[in-house]
Amino acid sequence: MIPEGHEIGQGWRAALAALALGVTALVIYGLFSSGFGRLPRAAVPTPEPAPSQVEPAPLAEPDRPAAAGAGQPSPVRASGSAALWVVSGGFWLTYLPDGLARSGGEVTASAARARFGSASRFVEVQVEHGTVATDWGAYRKRITVLDARATTVRGRPAVAGRHPDGGRLIAWLERHGTGAWIRVSDSLSSELVAIAASVKAPVGD
Repeated sequence: MIPEGHEIGQGWRAALAALALGVTALVIYGLFSSGFGRLPRAAVPTPEPAPSQVEPAPLAEPDRPAAAGAGQPSPVRASGSAALWVVSGGFWLTYLPDGLARSGGEVTASAARARFGSASRFVEVQVEHGTVATDWGAYRKRITVLDARATTVRGRPAVAGRHPDGGRLIAWLERHGTGAWIRVSDSLSSELVAIAASVKAPVGD
């Protein structure tokens, strides 16, 4: 028979072992539940707040070209480079030096004339129709040009030089039956060719 004291000693040892096992299990559970031993998470940047939607601005209506009046010639000024300076119903300029306003002019059955600027700084344009401009030879004889030299205006035969009353002048045959000349003050002599090149005439261009 096993002595009674020996049985009691074995019981205590078994109880202590069970207790130790329980304590160990609790310690291990506590460690893992606290995050010990886990790999650190990579830092994730905070996302930017979504931009608020902006209502698109309404589309502007396209610029409408200004129309030339059918009556007395007047400068039709559009914005920017689209400005027009009307001499007659079928003859206008698309370029003038800055600062020139219409200061005179008239329209008859056979001619139209327009003047822009002042006495010291001006541009004068004249268009003539009919037998006076049947061809270039006839129209050339009509125009008095000092120190004349032959040239062209937009491919048309022309002559350039000084006007008898001062300033610079260029004259040309726009087409059979229509002749034109432009006179500028001496202060605008460097602009004469550019002004003549800007002429627009629907028929013949």
